[in-house]
Amino acid sequence: MNPDLSILTIAGSDSSGGAGVQADLKTITSFGCYGASVITALTAQNTLGVQAVHPCPPDFIEQQVISVLEDIPIHSIKTGMLYDAQIIQVIVRALKTHANKVPPLVCDPVCVSTSGDTLLQPEALGALIKELFPMTTLLTPNIPEAVALLSHTGQSIQINSLENMATAAEKLLGYGCRAVLLKGGHLAVKMADVQRLSRDLGPRVSIIRYGLTAENTEILRAGGGVPPVDLLVADILHEGRTVTLFIRPHINSKNTHGTGCTLSAALACELARSSNIIEAIKSATAYVHRGIEAAPRIGMGYGPLNHIHSVTRVPLSKPSLRNPYPLTTYFIENSQDVWKAYVQHDFVIQLGKGVLDKKSFVHFITQDYHYLKYYARAYGFLAAKSTNFSAITDAAETVLDIIREIQTHKLFCDSFGVSAEELEKIQESTTTTAYGAFILDMGLQGDDTKLFMAVIACLLGYGEVGLWLKSEAAKENSWVVLEGNPYKEWIDVYSGPHYQAAVRKGLGIIEKRAMADPPSAARLMDWLAVWIRCTELEKRFWDMAMDISW
Repeated sequence: MNPDLSILTIAGSDSSGGAGVQADLKTITSFGCYGASVITALTAQNTLGVQAVHPCPPDFIEQQVISVLEDIPIHSIKTGMLYDAQIIQVIVRALKTHANKVPPLVCDPVCVSTSGDTLLQPEALGALIKELFPMTTLLTPNIPEAVALLSHTGQSIQINSLENMATAAEKLLGYGCRAVLLKGGHLAVKMADVQRLSRDLGPRVSIIRYGLTAENTEILRAGGGVPPVDLLVADILHEGRTVTLFIRPHINSKNTHGTGCTLSAALACELARSSNIIEAIKSATAYVHRGIEAAPRIGMGYGPLNHIHSVTRVPLSKPSLRNPYPLTTYFIENSQDVWKAYVQHDFVIQLGKGVLDKKSFVHFITQDYHYLKYYARAYGFLAAKSTNFSAITDAAETVLDIIREIQTHKLFCDSFGVSAEELEKIQESTTTTAYGAFILDMGLQGDDTKLFMAVIACLLGYGEVGLWLKSEAAKENSWVVLEGNPYKEWIDVYSGPHYQAAVRKGLGIIEKRAMADPPSAARLMDWLAVWIRCTELEKRFWDMAMDISW
């Protein structure tokens, strides 16, 4: 996906949204590109047919082309419904005059709609052949369009076999375009037909399959999971010296409205990335095939295909300058009650004021010491589950950080009258056990990302508490008292540069994980549930400290 690539579609408008400019822009967006458009004609149409056509004035069409080219770098162009000769001529003139170098151009010579309505004036065929085809990188006619184009120059042909298709594609190549892709959607064939043509053409022909089982997969068919394929669709690419057949299963569907528009738009996107026509066709034909398979039932006639079947719907936006941490933002926004109750807990407020009962704080830090054992073991799980050295290093370094924090903890406890020997003898509370058991359970469940969501809540939570106290302390007449506060060192640690650097590192890792493997809505809810549970368990730590009987 590359939104930096801009694709220009020059085509008619389809009021029903399934073909024309509307289909093109949906396709271009699905391929991750930016779509610009020049509208050649307005149509009143639906899935049953075209009721009216209103062509745009040629000078206005030319102005549209000029407006786009003078402002936006265009990486490829596709043309669709061009309606008449004058429109074709002004488009060619504008492209030649205002494009420094005409980018790859895919010409879909739209003559007739799927429902059988005429979309190109008869006299326009000559203008297409003479004016536009010599500029064309890839010509994409269907069988009826190929017959019409060849007949216009006296090359009458009946296309009812693959051999006829190959001959027609070669003749169309003589009109001056770089390559011809003759689409075979109007002709269902069998594998025997493909094999026969392959024998006839010999080494000149290559066959590319899509959606067909490879050899030696009998066990798949025996289980009934892969239905047998009888009828095929074959598109033929002719580049002069070589012929390539693209074959795939025939789909018995009426959801074919706009397939030609969609294919040519997809080809334009792929050609903007690479000059490899074969790879572009493989990608584009697969996209259209899946779009037909996934098509919803819209309208009473020939319905549109599904243009967004390839777009994974994710509830997270990508990181941006405004929000570099969309996943963490999502977590906090969707756990506001418990998150606020944790960060602004009475334990934290009393600690900030310096009035927290010493017994409460000592109980907290001694239990936190025991919790850190679980925390270190959880990161050990992460190291064991990691599949690359970078992730292993991150987990191992965190374990070392925890070990260093343990030494700080011992000194901190000692300053509050708890020796290292006494610290080890203090019994672990049920709250500590519950929290530790939960994060270890996340480690045992097998999803390393889910485990990371569990341990990151603690890291980020303490960082948030430290910064909240620090920001409150900076306010005029603040309730936070730092001078003489017996817990100032604790506040300094979690608001300080060393811990906050660890927070930023954790944020980077969690967001990178989400970007590398975008979660489905269900998986994201699973992660959120872990985040909320850990935040609740963190809050219970404060609760426990305020009620030492826990």
